[in-house]
Amino acid sequence: MTARPVLWSFRRCPYAMRARLALASAGQQVELREVVLRDKPQAFLDTSPSATVPCIDTGDSVIDESLDIMIWALERNDPEGLADMQKEGQALIQFCDGPFKTALDRYKYPTRYEGVDPTLSRDEAMRFVERLEAQLGGAAWLFGARPRLADLAILPFIRQFAHVDLAWWQAQPFTGVQGWLARFKASERFAAIMRKYPQWQPGEAGQPFPES
Repeated sequence: MTARPVLWSFRRCPYAMRARLALASAGQQVELREVVLRDKPQAFLDTSPSATVPCIDTGDSVIDESLDIMIWALERNDPEGLADMQKEGQALIQFCDGPFKTALDRYKYPTRYEGVDPTLSRDEAMRFVERLEAQLGGAAWLFGARPRLADLAILPFIRQFAHVDLAWWQAQPFTGVQGWLARFKASERFAAIMRKYPQWQPGEAGQPFPES
């Protein structure tokens, strides 16, 4: 019997969320090993070149970037057609992972950075929200009636942004993005990938994911 790929993950990390979303969509079975970031096991550190989650050991190679894990999973199986997306989707993902994530970190964790004004950082992040509002244009998802790769790659970070100050977020006029996020959070897929798993311990088997 062929061993399943091993996925090192952390439940609340948005990068790990996007990887789990793609794996679940692809139906790609893995052995999930939940990492506590303040107590990283040596086996994880020996596997991940960056010592960050998510990281997957496929048996043939180690993939240490979340977007690369998503693409790997969808190249193996893409029953929902997530990769069938306009070029603008890649541009949105790149902006999310670059300027938006930089502003998000400085808004959420201002004490980690010298001379940062979290309100200004929040305003910078909101420029991406405005762009997403325009892209949605009243549709349910970024490129129409069903989600694509960009939706699953970006939504975990929008969720993190919204939850810094949820009351403030809910008072904003961006009803398209708010509805987009609400649909995501209410979905069965999100509930499935956010199940709590015990911290992996050396010598133990990981948890099967996704659950059949």
